[in-house]
Amino acid sequence: MPLRISLRKTRISFKFVPEGHHVNAIEQARQAYAPTQVAVRTERSVEAQLISQITARLRKESKTTPIDFPALASVLHDNRRMWVTMAADVADNDNALPKPLRAQIFYLAEFTEIHSRKVLRGEADAAALIEINTAVLRGLNGQGGV
Repeated sequence: MPLRISLRKTRISFKFVPEGHHVNAIEQARQAYAPTQVAVRTERSVEAQLISQITARLRKESKTTPIDFPALASVLHDNRRMWVTMAADVADNDNALPKPLRAQIFYLAEFTEIHSRKVLRGEADAAALIEINTAVLRGLNGQGGV
């Protein structure tokens, strides 16, 4: 069985090439030296992705008939954790956001906590939570905001 050796970033790896398969040196060189595309992620884009994912789950679970209570409770829990984390972040004196915006985000976190309890008790639906997340998402994406 032929032995293929590749050197990448000072690491040596040995791979065996199965019988009957040919190693194309030009293709190997092209793959080894091809530019790698690394996605540059900002904190803002990570936050936007998280909010987007949770909001999509909230929409899905709020439309499910009959209600899948464990799935709804799970997404409400994730949404609350996200908002508690954001509240803690904006409560930090080192947070660079303007104070009025920090206060709004903190208030929304409190509202989310209270409203989530109402949704779990069946006294409200998740529409307000979805609207809040969507508004924040628009703000993060530069389309208007909170």
